[in-house]
Amino acid sequence: MTRSTLEAAVAANHELFMQTGDRIEAVLAEHGLTPATAQALWAIDPDQAPPSMKTLAGRLYCNAPNLSFVMNQLTDRGLVARSADPADRRSRIVALTEDGRRVRAAVIEATLALTPFARLGDEELRRLVDLLGKALDPAAEET
Repeated sequence: MTRSTLEAAVAANHELFMQTGDRIEAVLAEHGLTPATAQALWAIDPDQAPPSMKTLAGRLYCNAPNLSFVMNQLTDRGLVARSADPADRRSRIVALTEDGRRVRAAVIEATLALTPFARLGDEELRRLVDLLGKALDPAAEET
């Protein structure tokens, strides 16, 4: 791998991220979301057990004060509810409200429709997912 090839891959990744963000800006505004609050909603999977604040901070690569700020915004909007973790009363969990589920679904649907990735075919997307998975695999860092 050459530096120029790696640089081109990083630049393309950044461009895709920026284009997608630009394209969904109106959808986020329609729902009163910022990119950070939208990412937090996306990170809470309604089909899984509500994550702890610590787990959510890890998913979002942020620290506890930043996550609290984002969660306060989502709580104030009625999109999430925080409560004590029944398994560990010292820990807080975050669950989507019904409105939160609806807004999350709308943001995901719009993002999938508007992302430049939507121009790729199924086989191209499968290859891309495989490559991105390889790049993101923590075990690959050990080799």
